[in-house]
Amino acid sequence: MAVLEAQQWCDKAENKVEMCDIISKREWLKVPAKDIVERAKGNFDFGNGRTLENSPLAMKFWSDNASYPYQSHDLWFLTENVRWGYLPGDTDTKALVKKVNREDIWREAAKTLNVAADQVPSSPSRGIETFFDGIKFDPEDPTAYLKSLKIKKA
Repeated sequence: MAVLEAQQWCDKAENKVEMCDIISKREWLKVPAKDIVERAKGNFDFGNGRTLENSPLAMKFWSDNASYPYQSHDLWFLTENVRWGYLPGDTDTKALVKKVNREDIWREAAKTLNVAADQVPSSPSRGIETFFDGIKFDPEDPTAYLKSLKIKKA
């Protein structure tokens, strides 16, 4: 519950400066807070005269279900581990995700904190994800994703 509350706190605009003051310290990022606060607010200076203010691409901690432990994300991470040979190809990734993903704990904490229903995902899967290069990951068929990739471990 403390993590969920912290994530909600971090996403609030009025807390960005204090958050950056906290995480800029030596124990965390060890950078001047002034170097990270604008990006935390969603303001970007690309260094070539181009700037972006209030970007929806700012780091999220709570909004858009950023903190929710989607089983489909876990499945993609494991599938990538198969892709690069860190896990054997016959690993039952779906069973492994079901065994270790505890989205039930997240849901219980959210319920205890009275998180609004519209802030709780209706499914442990985000469904088909389309990446920046157009490649799609369907958590119902991770093998098709692996077969579609041009770059993989030799």
